[in-house]
Amino acid sequence: MGLLSLGTPLPWDQARELAQEVRKHGIEQFLHIWNNMKDRKRDRLLWGDEIEYMLISLDHQRRRARLSQRGHELLNLLQVEETKSLERASRTGEKIELEALWRPEFGRYMIEGTPGHPYNSTVNDLVNVEANMKRRREIVAQLMDENEIILSIGSYPALGSGDFFDPPHKANGPFSRSLFLPDEVINPHPRFRTLAGNICERRGAKVTINMPIFHDLNTPRPFIDPTIPYTRDIFPQDKEACEGAALPDHIYMDAMGFGMGCCCLQITLQAPNVDQARRLYDQLATIGAVMMSLSASSPVFRGYLADVDCRWNVIAAAVDDRTLEERGKAPLTKDRFVIPKSRYGTIDTFLGSSDGHFKPEYNDLELVYDKDIHQHLTNNGIDDLMAKHISHLFIRDPLVIFEELLKQDNSVSADHFENIQSTNWQNVRFKPPPPNSPIGWRVEFRPLEVQVTDFENAAFSVFTVLLARAILAFGDLNLYIPVTKMDINMERAHSRDAVLREKFFFQRKIYADDSSSEVDDSETDKDQVVEMSANEIINGSPSFVGLIPVVEMYLDTVVLSESARCKIDTYIAFIRGRADGSIMTAAAWIRNFVRNHPAYAFDSVVSPEINYDLVVALDDIANGRRPAPELVGEGNNTC
Repeated sequence: MGLLSLGTPLPWDQARELAQEVRKHGIEQFLHIWNNMKDRKRDRLLWGDEIEYMLISLDHQRRRARLSQRGHELLNLLQVEETKSLERASRTGEKIELEALWRPEFGRYMIEGTPGHPYNSTVNDLVNVEANMKRRREIVAQLMDENEIILSIGSYPALGSGDFFDPPHKANGPFSRSLFLPDEVINPHPRFRTLAGNICERRGAKVTINMPIFHDLNTPRPFIDPTIPYTRDIFPQDKEACEGAALPDHIYMDAMGFGMGCCCLQITLQAPNVDQARRLYDQLATIGAVMMSLSASSPVFRGYLADVDCRWNVIAAAVDDRTLEERGKAPLTKDRFVIPKSRYGTIDTFLGSSDGHFKPEYNDLELVYDKDIHQHLTNNGIDDLMAKHISHLFIRDPLVIFEELLKQDNSVSADHFENIQSTNWQNVRFKPPPPNSPIGWRVEFRPLEVQVTDFENAAFSVFTVLLARAILAFGDLNLYIPVTKMDINMERAHSRDAVLREKFFFQRKIYADDSSSEVDDSETDKDQVVEMSANEIINGSPSFVGLIPVVEMYLDTVVLSESARCKIDTYIAFIRGRADGSIMTAAAWIRNFVRNHPAYAFDSVVSPEINYDLVVALDDIANGRRPAPELVGEGNNTC
């Protein structure tokens, strides 16, 4: 969830007055980091993953599954060992070896787990990833009540629908002001409720989220949601739904919790130096949409089947704090910029590196950036591309300002910088080293949907890391496409069965001497970006090498034990199957489960009974009690 500080959060009317001060000091903090760390080299290729889980309470007698408020309670228990170990280490100098670290997320029912320390840089160590993920699930399970389970799924099907929370609360809270979600679903840390409230205050309205309904045989046309309480009159914003915010033929949602209450799988990779981090950032950004389509796991929202398979656009709308002026719906009078996107979306500009592949035409989006900040950065030695990246991030306001953290030493703190950096949620994130830390330049890969099983999450993690290693090892590898094509790709990746039905823009000549790509030397770089299926991009075709063959070429350069190569090949086979359609996405599996349930009326409604059976089935799959080769392939049975 980004920066998580303790203190007294300021209400929006006060925070707004301090936004420019935070921006000013944030830029100075970045300059200190850059000047101190720009020449840092030879960092190890360490990495880590983040998996977000939902705690669910099961009522077997009434056949109900509800999100559990006890997620926050379990999180506090999970952090006890970490706190004690850190205190012991500070007293004795002892090196601590924790199995996992646990962090809060937006939802009170959510728990984020990471490995206790970064994974090592050798390829042989990749075989330990799945075991660590399994261990995390076991650690949480030891603290759960008998009727509780944890699931790693993208969106909870019943979130905001009827009796979905344990214990129940009324949706009448002053932070979200939602028609559907009580404020009690929000983590009680002061940052989270303030974030939800300040987004609404800054926007001048509640957030508006509309996902297209999946029109089944008996779904009304047009679909007008009968569960929306159009006549509620508690807050002034209650009238927004009937005034056009709730669209026909769509699933309407109205709170940050619908987006930030989703779960994901994220991977952070440390690069050897800043130049290689820039290369990773650019190259990984271009594969985000394809990887999201392979990992799709979110086809149900607020108790309805949607005609999308992913959560990305839901989150983008859930944190869209832009005012009417910034959205271009009113003339600029008070605000500074018209901003085309939410602060959650694909990147808007590449960083470039010394590999020689970047060309200005790839940055084909008309970038909105703070020209004064850009000038200040370039005057202080920051190159144009990096200066535009930072000054683009800093067109945003800080959403949560803690009173106690206003005054900082910019030479040793990065809180003001991270306040804005961490609330620009893009498909990849460029992460400078924290001050006074052994941590180096990193890139966070963010588009992946979380998977049901540890095997799937390990497979996506390992494949992403191997592709990143190949990008660093093969300097002639070029995956650049224009930024605007990335935006199109991400939209396409949302659609139902996108992995099978959509085409994605991709660079067809990814090597300078690529004989497999039938490219005329007279063609421009723009001409070499073509539309391909996910199968062609991942597995290759007669005219394109494919990303799996690239990874396999990299593996052939590495000394691996036979058992490690077998395990890695199993993960690669799973990714291959997802791309060619022989293995279903979780989104397709969930949709099929709902549509084949005996209680389903083919009206797009996922009833509490169907939701219960679905949650139980997914838990059985996650814990190996229900075989699902159609979802996970052969799994680990081949080694």
